Amino acid sequence: MLSSGWLTDQRKIGLGLTAFGILFTILGMLLLFDRGLIAMGNLLFLAGLTTTIGLHSTVSFFMKKKNRKGSVFYLGGCAVVVYGWAVVGLALEAYGFWLLFCEFFPTVLQFLRRVPVLSKVLDLPVLKLVFNRLQQLGGLPTTQYQAGIYKE
Repeated sequence: MLSSGWLTDQRKIGLGLTAFGILFTILGMLLLFDRGLIAMGNLLFLAGLTTTIGLHSTVSFFMKKKNRKGSVFYLGGCAVVVYGWAVVGLALEAYGFWLLFCEFFPTVLQFLRRVPVLSKVLDLPVLKLVFNRLQQLGGLPTTQYQAGIYKE
């Protein structure tokens, strides 16, 4: 069976590796910041990202001028975790992850608000306040095209 759509077999494998990377990182945090699990999670996350979008796209994403600061914090946090300071490394990684992927958070939140069960959870007052604040912090700046100035 040939798959010609967006979700090819290689991308399925990449998404699986990324999911396992996130799972291992969460398990490492739950098990009192076990640096082995966190380091394995980082490795799986980066391998999954590379498998999903390709080596060239991954390198160009991390090396873009606007993403360099986030890349330094994220990859530096990975190195600090391997060195042995898991809590400090995770804090650096979290800041770098935010700098790298904050533009995608509003899109992800909009998708999650359409999922039946999660929409009810995300509509809880406390979570709604937090996620609305995060959605304002992240995201793309409004361009003139989005503001409706350019008309075709």
